[in-house]
Amino acid sequence: MPRSHGSEIDTLIQLLAKLPGLGPRSARRSTLQLLKKKDSVMIPLADALMRVADKIVICATCGNIDTSDPCHVCEDVRRDRTTICVVEDVADLWALDRSETFKGLYHVLGGTLSALDGVGPDELNIASLLDRAVTGEVSEVILALNATVDGLTTSHYLAERLSESGVKVTALAHGVPVGGELDYLDDGTLAAALKARSNVS
Repeated sequence: MPRSHGSEIDTLIQLLAKLPGLGPRSARRSTLQLLKKKDSVMIPLADALMRVADKIVICATCGNIDTSDPCHVCEDVRRDRTTICVVEDVADLWALDRSETFKGLYHVLGGTLSALDGVGPDELNIASLLDRAVTGEVSEVILALNATVDGLTTSHYLAERLSESGVKVTALAHGVPVGGELDYLDDGTLAAALKARSNVS
């Protein structure tokens, strides 16, 4: 079968197709746009990717992905250090912070408890959360986990463990639909859910 482009371009298409929301057809269109705009888009994009790849780190405090440790969120002196919002993934942290409603700190678990997948408390960033909760500075922990079965199971487990620290434990209100994932919700829904959070029994 005749080839319409070189193997290097084919490799680029295959790599782009691995990104969320980009299948093979979208990856081909994106690659073509990059090739057509080599100087204005492709080269600056390649440079940015290399710079980020060289500097990317995981924040030892909260688990956020950034180019500094502590991350820019943890270093921000304007944030309320008495409140920690617990999320499953960095994408959820970015989604909540994009709403500009929550002004406290975050904690990324790195997933949820799942017996089927063999994910227990030791596989998640739970121990460091418990350590942060007992410093005396934190007064509230908001459980902002996805409203899935695993997310709810993890929330109940964390609420039980955090009750020993004496901090107030709340969860997002029902504005977040069951089965919904934070990264796909609009800013208004996220803001409403944060404002209407409730105690976790």
